[in-house]
Amino acid sequence: MELDKIKLNPDNPRFIKDEKFKKLCNSIKEFPKMLELRPIIIDTDGMILGGNMRFRAIKELGLELKQEWFKEAESLTEEEKRRFIVEDNVGFGEWDWDKLSAEFEKQELEDWGLDIDKWKDDEVVEDEVPEVTENPVSKLGEVYQLGRWIYCPKCKKKHHLFNVR
Repeated sequence: MELDKIKLNPDNPRFIKDEKFKKLCNSIKEFPKMLELRPIIIDTDGMILGGNMRFRAIKELGLELKQEWFKEAESLTEEEKRRFIVEDNVGFGEWDWDKLSAEFEKQELEDWGLDIDKWKDDEVVEDEVPEVTENPVSKLGEVYQLGRWIYCPKCKKKHHLFNVR
């Protein structure tokens, strides 16, 4: 494939604006190996099928294009190309917010481009503090809030507050 023949898809239905595009650029600058691990997909004419925004970010950063950042989808029909353009951008999975909050810092995840709109300090609503009896007793099924974490005696695990429903 000729790298100078690679072009953005003018019919690409997906875009990234402003702050998120800056995060994508920063991500590529800090972790360019990701481009090898998740290459930009092109057709035999050099039209990008998947990775238009990554390509745009590479150009914006002034990086020299490398063969290993691209993979040619040679055997796709026109209908399969149309389907790929959409399915490549569909997020089928969901995040396990407990695992994310236990293993990563909020800022770290946001810097990597994860949109954490559920993880906002202004969402914490404090309950009224109940009157403490002389001999307090906990009961199975009760949940205790410890700052931004809650502890569930039933499952014996801590959960981040934003993941509780």
